[in-house]
Amino acid sequence: MTPRELAADICRRLQSSGFQAYLVGGCVRDLLLGREPEDYDVATDAHPARVQELFPSSVDVGAKFGVILVVADGAQVEVATFRSDLGYSDGRHPDRVEYSSSPEQDVLRRDFTINGMMLDPQTQQILDFVGGREDLNQGIVRAIGNPAVRFREDRLRMARAVRFAARFGYAIEPATFQAIRGAARHITSVSAERLRDELTKVLTEGAARPAFELLDSTGLLKPSLPEVAAMQNVPQPPEFHPEGDVWIHTLLMLEHLKPRSSPTLAWSVLLHDVGKPPTFRSAQETGDRIRFDGHAEIGARMAAAICRRLRFSADDIQQIEALVANHLRFKDVFQMRPATLKRFVRLPKFEEEHLELHRLDCLCSHGNLDAYEFVRRFLRETPPEEVHPPRLLTGDDLKAMGFRPGPSFKEILHAVEEGQLDGRLTNREQALNFVLHQYRQAAEPGSV
Repeated sequence: MTPRELAADICRRLQSSGFQAYLVGGCVRDLLLGREPEDYDVATDAHPARVQELFPSSVDVGAKFGVILVVADGAQVEVATFRSDLGYSDGRHPDRVEYSSSPEQDVLRRDFTINGMMLDPQTQQILDFVGGREDLNQGIVRAIGNPAVRFREDRLRMARAVRFAARFGYAIEPATFQAIRGAARHITSVSAERLRDELTKVLTEGAARPAFELLDSTGLLKPSLPEVAAMQNVPQPPEFHPEGDVWIHTLLMLEHLKPRSSPTLAWSVLLHDVGKPPTFRSAQETGDRIRFDGHAEIGARMAAAICRRLRFSADDIQQIEALVANHLRFKDVFQMRPATLKRFVRLPKFEEEHLELHRLDCLCSHGNLDAYEFVRRFLRETPPEEVHPPRLLTGDDLKAMGFRPGPSFKEILHAVEEGQLDGRLTNREQALNFVLHQYRQAAEPGSV
């Protein structure tokens, strides 16, 4: 069963039991735009306990706010009871709710007019109490009611307004825009996890450049990501970056980022040059040209700190940090020893993320893709077993040879693998002789 089928079935069963039930929110908006919604929500005047009685497989995910998750055949749909929200002392959740029998009352608590329409899937009747359909036709993101109140209720709605405007190519209605500018500094009150998830959507939905331009013009960028805002007006050497300053270069890369790119790639595109503002040195200072010495290493540390602040997982932090740290290494691939190049291309998610970050970096600056093509050719022509060869020796082999376990093990095994990757060691016997010759003094006396 698809989510759409489940949502229609929920509405049908609720209606047959004497309740009102409608599709609501983003799914209605997307259906009117001819897009397949990613998820479906249902609004009803049935109270949560009654919803759970009608759908025994449902899960209580927020019954005190009137929200029940109905699960069936691999699909899931949120069912929320019509309500009014009273007070938002934490800036996210209502202090208390009052259930209602009025769909209009329920709509008035929602965020934007384009998300405030309801649809009866049986009759295709649309309930539009806030002018959502007209705003959809006109391409406008408008807060429902008083925008300042809507944004006090949930500060994340400011970033959501930006995301919707960028995603659909819409304009933010002037009063809504001004309300965002007036409250932008309060975006820092949003939990790190929620802000991270919203910014990730901004980066991966296919409209990252206009979204970040809107984040800037609404005043949300600097309090959300001050390190990114610092890229503005930081000049670059024109011989390598004819496109302009660090901010313009980053925007161009965001523009070329493919929709639905992985979050780690998207964040690395945003943060790959985050180390340039603090390492900037003018041509007057260097005596030749603008330089950003050490910006990849410093940027990697900054990127990791930003990701920790936004509560990324340890794995994602490690990957984003690696992408930023290694993005300049492509300029050296022509001179790399075989072992160094093989280790480089063995980095996790190398082709889909490291190589793609480099391609975007070149495409949006000097345009020279020689290193990119060189690496692609190497990957195409080099058998995987040469890049990831089976070990010639293990720690057990070293112990059998009389070496005492310790830090030297790692050094010896690394040296063996280096010779293997360079093509100097091709079999176990050669590896054994290499170790005996190079590291005999590290073995216990009389053992070799």
